[in-house]
Amino acid sequence: MIDRAIEVAAQAHDGQVRKATRTPYITHPYAVGMMLARAGCPDEVVAAGILHDTVEDTYITLDYLREEFGERVAAIVEGCSEPERGATWEARKAHTLEHLRSAPWEVKAVACADKLHNLRSIAADMEKLGESVWVRFKRGRKEQEWYYRGLAESIGHGLPAGEELPNYKELKAEIDLVFGSDKQTHDLNSAG
Repeated sequence: MIDRAIEVAAQAHDGQVRKATRTPYITHPYAVGMMLARAGCPDEVVAAGILHDTVEDTYITLDYLREEFGERVAAIVEGCSEPERGATWEARKAHTLEHLRSAPWEVKAVACADKLHNLRSIAADMEKLGESVWVRFKRGRKEQEWYYRGLAESIGHGLPAGEELPNYKELKAEIDLVFGSDKQTHDLNSAG
């Protein structure tokens, strides 16, 4: 299943690159799948991680994923896909934050790995480009910080006490690395 997911994702994302780079896009879904596999997630979750952007960003449909990989994989990918692309950035992100609060564990796990890899990519680019990295995005640093902090809160919401979500601690740490700790952000906002 994982090998087939790699093949389908590679074909679907062929020719795409990461935002404002020449890095082949497929490196992102592969990294998400690897993070989930390292965390010991079931094959269906790993496959969904590899396929998580196919419905949103390529010609692949949910019906195709159901036929090829089964209902569970398709449902996870659907849970990680943004609704209507015509909505504003704010509306789409607010929907994602609300959806993830009550999403199933598998969707939270894939979303967490996805966002963690995105943040790690941003952090690496910040090392080279500094704050100019934020011009790549539809919304700047402040809005991105709002979104990523909201993601951490939404992904962590409703998890049973003591239940560990793969990569969640790393996501929270990476948010603080990229944007500064909550205390630092609060102090800066209070001063300004």
